[in-house]
Amino acid sequence: MRALGLRALDMLIDHVAAPSDSTPVPARTAGGAAALLRDQPVPHAAVDDPAALLDELHLLLRDGNAHPDRPGFLAFVPSPGTFTGVLGAALATGFAVPTGWRLTGPVASAIESATVGWLVELLGLSEGTSGLFVPGGSLANLTALTAARDARAGEESHRATAYVSDQAHFSVRRALHVLGLGADRVRILPSDRAQRLPLAVLAERVGQDRRQGSCPFLVVASAGTTATGAVDPLPELARFCAEEGLWLHVDGAYGAPAALTDRGRRALAGLGLADSVTVDAHKWLFQPAETSCVLLREPAHLRRSFGVELPPYLAADGTAPPSGAQDDGVDFLQWGVQHTREFRALRLWLSLKTFGADAFRSAIDRGLDTAEEIARHIDASPGLAVVTGPALAVVTFRPLPRGPGPAPTPQEQDRAVDEVCRALMDEGHALVMAVTVAGRRVFRLCTINPRIETAQLRRVVDHIGALWQTRTAAPPSPRPTPSGQARAEGTAG
Repeated sequence: MRALGLRALDMLIDHVAAPSDSTPVPARTAGGAAALLRDQPVPHAAVDDPAALLDELHLLLRDGNAHPDRPGFLAFVPSPGTFTGVLGAALATGFAVPTGWRLTGPVASAIESATVGWLVELLGLSEGTSGLFVPGGSLANLTALTAARDARAGEESHRATAYVSDQAHFSVRRALHVLGLGADRVRILPSDRAQRLPLAVLAERVGQDRRQGSCPFLVVASAGTTATGAVDPLPELARFCAEEGLWLHVDGAYGAPAALTDRGRRALAGLGLADSVTVDAHKWLFQPAETSCVLLREPAHLRRSFGVELPPYLAADGTAPPSGAQDDGVDFLQWGVQHTREFRALRLWLSLKTFGADAFRSAIDRGLDTAEEIARHIDASPGLAVVTGPALAVVTFRPLPRGPGPAPTPQEQDRAVDEVCRALMDEGHALVMAVTVAGRRVFRLCTINPRIETAQLRRVVDHIGALWQTRTAAPPSPRPTPSGQARAEGTAG
């Protein structure tokens, strides 16, 4: 075990400490996956050489998938994890830490409660806010929206109506579907020119639905949309929701950690007024995947929605803490969907204890700085133009047609944007994805990885511009043949 463990540890360290210019998209991704699909019989017998198997697995992991922790991974929302987060995940798994019931996991429950409390303070949320760690933003949203439905709709849930922006993450609509809200009770409102949820449109639709007999209960706002990093007008939405008796949920999966910084706190003003907030620590808090947290201003709603009467095998002598202990812990099985839970909080707890919150604040500030620097570079580059941002470390931009000849049509320009993204992926040096803003395809950069160097990012942007110009340049006009020239001259005469 020690020999295999040390071998695996070396693989992890080599990966985490790889040079900042290592490719985020290995070239052999598709081929390796196809081979595995073809050549995977059931392994009935033990392997002869476990170390060789680890080496084989190392190659598959290194060359078979994209690496969101690489600085060149600029698509979606990268996951530039810390090594302490990896260690926390390994230790929690290896020690089989129980986290659902505090009688068997008192330290785990205490660490999770403490880490949640740190998050509440770092994000500037109101005193008394609390919650739990869950496996991903999708379940975080589902947990919060379940509490919202029970608290605001109650027995009228058959008429419950929710309001979201067309920029909301798809997990929100999926969560509402799981809760039984069909498309006829989910209002998808068009965002304004700044990609934000417009209060006037929301107010008009809520009033209309009330007059028609619906039961409005929920508004979902974004603290950093995936496409452009836009932040909905949180103070205004919070005021409206309070007046109308609606639950305000803020999806801050990637953007909420910006509140650790002064400028991020200003951009996210009103975050603490929300009834619930979700945050993915595996994004801008640099933890391994599936480290999310859902936070409620009144956490008692979690117990009301998810609390259960414990069966005899858990309730017998288990409703009280061990002798001499103070009963101030939380049974997290009463606060969410899961009973058996992975000890996800340990990852962030260990990372914060190791580096300190100031290091995280500095890393987030660096991501914001990088976005501002690359936006200035784009603005100063002939043939490039910023479309949105920088907003919470997201910048979108579009190349402009240059050179002689007719300009490509909008459809040709949009198609070229997607082709360039594919070309970059095939090259492997950077991964950039396109998004649609105001009906047009644009390039999007997300710069939250603190390891990315501005010079490296400038090269990516310049390369994108060159690839786009190559794909949209007008073909040279054919030189006329002698006979064609004679015909042309004869026609002219």
